[in-house]
Amino acid sequence: MSVQERKQRERADRERLIVATARELAEQQGWDAVTTRRLAERIEYSQPVLYSHFRGKREIIGAVALEGAAEMASAVRAAASAAGDPRTRVTALARTYLEFAERNPAVYDAMFRLDGGLAFAHEDTPQPLKDAFAALLENLGEVAGDGVHPGLFTEVFWAALHGLATLTRAGRLPPEDTERRVQLLVDRLPVA
Repeated sequence: MSVQERKQRERADRERLIVATARELAEQQGWDAVTTRRLAERIEYSQPVLYSHFRGKREIIGAVALEGAAEMASAVRAAASAAGDPRTRVTALARTYLEFAERNPAVYDAMFRLDGGLAFAHEDTPQPLKDAFAALLENLGEVAGDGVHPGLFTEVFWAALHGLATLTRAGRLPPEDTERRVQLLVDRLPVA
């Protein structure tokens, strides 16, 4: 291995460590606890080293969001592929989405609530975000119904899931009724 390859590998390792540490700290104490000073202390590097990877907290949030989007896409695809018919796939997708949001609140916030400097629904949208939407579209597009644009249907269904995740987490909806809400959504789909 050349010196250049070793340096690139070390840089990538440091970057993964920064993101993992930020994510862990945010999940434990919330995003307000994630500062460059605290991250530098936890990973035992100086703040200038942190700034050589990320210009600030916003970019770190963006990196966590991209990682989370990739994880969510993978989880949704795995759950849907294990199900049979379209209605069962959508049910699995919805459950997986809501479980991801519940298990990873700081990551979910990085993805959808906080400013990570990422463009959504644009040409320059990062690939992990496009892939997460594609994972939803792959399963929801087929149940949109005749004359309904699959992308728009996916956006509306996603908005419903996001609303359920956000309102449940905020204590506005009782968590014990989550399964009934999912079933209500799925039962209204136009497919048999």
